[in-house]
Amino acid sequence: MRTRTILFSILLLTLIGCGSQESATNEGGNNSENDKPRIALIMKSLANDFFSSMANGAKKHQAEHADEYELVVNGIKDEVDLSRQVALVEEMVASGVDAIVIAPADSKALVPVLRRARDKGVIVINIDNRLDREILKKENISIPFVGPDNKKGAKKVGEYLASKLKPGDAVLILEGIRTSFNGTQRRLGFEEAMRAAKINIVESQSAQWEMNKANTITVSMLSEHPEIKAVLAANDSMALGAISAIKTVGRTGKVKVVGFDNIPAVQQAIKEERILATADQHGDALAVFGIEYALKLIKDSEAKIEDRETPVDLITAENLK
Repeated sequence: MRTRTILFSILLLTLIGCGSQESATNEGGNNSENDKPRIALIMKSLANDFFSSMANGAKKHQAEHADEYELVVNGIKDEVDLSRQVALVEEMVASGVDAIVIAPADSKALVPVLRRARDKGVIVINIDNRLDREILKKENISIPFVGPDNKKGAKKVGEYLASKLKPGDAVLILEGIRTSFNGTQRRLGFEEAMRAAKINIVESQSAQWEMNKANTITVSMLSEHPEIKAVLAANDSMALGAISAIKTVGRTGKVKVVGFDNIPAVQQAIKEERILATADQHGDALAVFGIEYALKLIKDSEAKIEDRETPVDLITAENLK
């Protein structure tokens, strides 16, 4: 009997010890045991070099500020996988992050889940692709946008292209996803530059940010409109698809191409004179701008919430040298 009593006592002490350890681990809410805030970076397709650069920039920043915050980096398989991006937001909220910095794949579809995140006390910062103002108003939330003026950047690229063309020349626009604010703004910037130069836009189609779709559309359009002298692509992946299509139809050197994002492959293509120009919105720094803003709001809950415009620069062979 005495032996059984001793064994029971040991078992009871063991259970009490385990219970105390679990309580200590859970103490502190959303933060880690070091009480550092956790920030989730949720991007679009990690197959796109622009978002790979963004992820690398964010990781570098966190490594340099490891004592200030923890970082969780996520992305979706491709630009149109909206359901997975919604699920990532839900997963990050469930895991107890303090803030979400997101480049939404769609300006409208992500607003409801981000509103739910805000309702649970998670700070949300919108980067790269601005969320739709009307939907934000409908959901009765204010989410700050940290990013470039995409229309201004696209207009710079369009104006540079126009300086290499003549009035009346024909061009093709390759749009991004039409429900994305940045895609719309880039198209508008291109259109404004072309109108001012009296250049004819013979076609404007969405290639959904994807290289292969851009290739297919460009081959078709160059066959249908052999007078096309240039292609304006709303991102660099589509610009690469366009130059591949131009090579396929035997028009290399006769059709100019511009893009947007300044990914490494396009920098090389500019140096080789296969692409004329692109816009640099400094992807490696863009997530960092959002993370730093999130950290500020975590530290100061009374801070004013407002949009912040970030740089966008024209990139040509002249300034890549």
